[in-house]
Amino acid sequence: MPLASVLVVEDDGAIRRGLVDALRFAGYAVTDAPDGEQGLATATTQEFDIVLLDILMPRMDGLTMLAKLREAKPSIPVIFLTARGEEQDRVKGLRLGADDYVVKPFSATELIARVEAVLRRSAERPSSVASLTIAGRVIDFRRREATLPDGSRVQLAQKEAEVLEYLAQNAGRAISRDELLQRVWKLDPRGMQTRTVDMAVARLREQLVDDPNEPKVIVTVRAKGYMLATPEADRLLKDEAGTA
Repeated sequence: MPLASVLVVEDDGAIRRGLVDALRFAGYAVTDAPDGEQGLATATTQEFDIVLLDILMPRMDGLTMLAKLREAKPSIPVIFLTARGEEQDRVKGLRLGADDYVVKPFSATELIARVEAVLRRSAERPSSVASLTIAGRVIDFRRREATLPDGSRVQLAQKEAEVLEYLAQNAGRAISRDELLQRVWKLDPRGMQTRTVDMAVARLREQLVDDPNEPKVIVTVRAKGYMLATPEADRLLKDEAGTA
């Protein structure tokens, strides 16, 4: 039984064959495509555990394919295959939701190690959440729409909705600002001084009419971060108050 199923999308025939051979030798089931258009069709009609995706390709480039793939299959892991001078494209790809990148030329050993690491991380990902009902508020994550207790509706911005969804996926534990920066904004938090996360939470609380002094949706856990207002959050806050 193969370790996992891999789709390789690469327009250079020699590189593509080398990738396919290396992955098959390592025990993976591999399908390949020579351009983004065929790659997208294959990725959306078949099931794969991970996609290896070149950036510069004919018919549809890798960034465009990734954006379209994320609409159809938001959770599938993707590793970009990039040339050395494509730093801006790598950054854009990570922000679009790529999980990692490998810079050409690379060794088969490095590639396999990256694939293994991304597959391990993806196995630990919480499952997606379609909707959330909390404190009389109903959030539809697909539409990014919240229905409030009085029946009114508000449209959530992309990042605010993603923050709330990530908290819902991880209900029961406090999520640090660094983790939110890394998982939602796809940014490396090391050395960063930013209030991006706090501002997003403040906007969410305002839209959801959630008083930060008596929160019913998002609570702040001192020195830990944010979490949904669940019974676990209540216990954590009581423990915190008891040790203060």
